[in-house]
Parts: sequence; structure tokens; C-alpha cells
Amino acid sequence: MKVHAKTDHRFRRSRHPIRRGRAATRRWMRLVVGGLVATGVTAGSYRVIDRLLVTPYLLVADVVVEGNGRLSDEEVRALMPGLVGSNILTLDLDARRRQLTSASWLQEGTLRRVLPATIEVSVRERRPVALARFDRHLFLVDGSGTVIDRYGPRFADLDLPIVDGLVAVPEGERIPVERMRLVVRVLEALSDRPEVLSVVSQIDVSDPRNAVVLLKDDPALLYLGRERFLERLRSYAELAPRLRDEVAEIDYVDLRFEPQVVVGPAGASTVTGRGLNRLAKAPGIAQ
Repeated sequence: MKVHAKTDHRFRRSRHPIRRGRAATRRWMRLVVGGLVATGVTAGSYRVIDRLLVTPYLLVADVVVEGNGRLSDEEVRALMPGLVGSNILTLDLDARRRQLTSASWLQEGTLRRVLPATIEVSVRERRPVALARFDRHLFLVDGSGTVIDRYGPRFADLDLPIVDGLVAVPEGERIPVERMRLVVRVLEALSDRPEVLSVVSQIDVSDPRNAVVLLKDDPALLYLGRERFLERLRSYAELAPRLRDEVAEIDYVDLRFEPQVVVGPAGASTVTGRGLNRLAKAPGIAQ
């Protein structure tokens, strides 16, 4: 006997067929279309990049230089051969900066792109503070002891003291620090009194513990030691007329042992007599 049960609608099958094939096809179509679009974008990007790399509008046509004084614009540009005509987007600015700062005259250098075709170059030159004498030749040196350039007629406007006793090094390299540091200390001590610095003709630092100074129009070597350079030069300026009255031809004056002054006459033994001691202790040293 057949039993007829009432159909439970919760378990009734859908009368609409499931279209799995069509949904899967749509997903694949989306993936394919997306891939084609991505490929097209990538290919288009490569074409754009290729065109940017060959377009004449992005080839460097102008190099603007600023901050230079001793070096001309052309001399700065010559430090970076092949810059003009290269693509501005592919330039290795760090490599070009290293080319700039390899020049002994340049302490710092930076480059900046200005689209479409200009490179701006900003430099800071080294400032010479003295003329180092190496083997009878003079070279410009800066405060760090870097040898900048060989002295010549084009630097005749520079009024710098000549320095002896430094160790010779090639251009662009630094002099050993101890003696150069003594030179810088002397110059810095006198920098606030340009009228004093302007009469310093030569500085000898063969002994790194004793700066020996020669003044313009005065043949006496002045032993200043390692400190109190300005004060000792002032003392000498005050005492010089009276020292010459005591000693006709002076070879050197040792000012390191205040209040005593030791005078070495030319071609004779050292003089440290009572008269000179009294002069050294005399009041009224020039200020």
C-alpha cells in the first residue's frame, strides 16, 4: 500500500536550472579581459618610456652654474664631460656630483634637474688662506690643508702669507694636520685684526710647537710659539724701535717667554741683557 506524505516545502528543489557553466565563463572572461588590459597598459607604458628616452625635448641643452668665483662656468662644465646632449631623466646625478667634487677647487657641488632640458649646478669653492711653499713653488691651500692650485699670475689679487715647513702633497689632497693646524690657529688669531694680518709676510711651521713669523719690511724672525699670537705681535710692535736701538741687526726675536724677550743678533750670540729685559717688562704695550 502506498503512503502519500505531504511535501515539505523546505526541501523542495528549485524548478530553475543552475547555470554553473555560464557563471564560470563570465569569470574567465573577466580574467582574460583584465589580463589584456594590463598587458595593454604595460605595453603602452613601455612605448611611452621608449619615446621619453629618445625624444629630443628631454636632452640636456643648458647647464646653469652658480656659486663659482675663481672657476669660470666653462671650467665647471668641463668637469662633467658629455652632460649636454644626454637624457635628463637617465642622468646619474650622484656620479656627476662626484665628478664635480673631484676638482681641487670645489669643496661641495650639487645638481638639480629642471625639466625639460636644463641642469642647475650649484658649487662652493674652497677659500685659500695661505701660499704653501713646496720645492721653491707656491701653492694655494685652504683652512683644511687641502692643496687647491699652483700659484700663478691669475691669483695676483690674493694677498696671502707664504707658509714654509709644510709637507708637500699632490693637488686635491690634504697636508698632514699638525703643522697645518698651527698655521690656521695663527691666521684665526689675527683674523679679527686685518691691519695686523696684512703685514704678515711669511709663517714657518717647521717646528709644530713654534710658529715663526716674518713681517713685511722687517727681516727679524719672530718666534711666537703655539699661543697668544696677537698679543706677542703687539708686544713686538711696541718694543721693536727700542730693540733696534740696542741691536743694530736682529736675526730673531723670541717672544715665547713673557715678560722676557730674547733677541738673536745677526751673526752674533744671543742677547738677553738687562736692557732688553727692562724693555720687555716696560708698560704701555700697544693695544
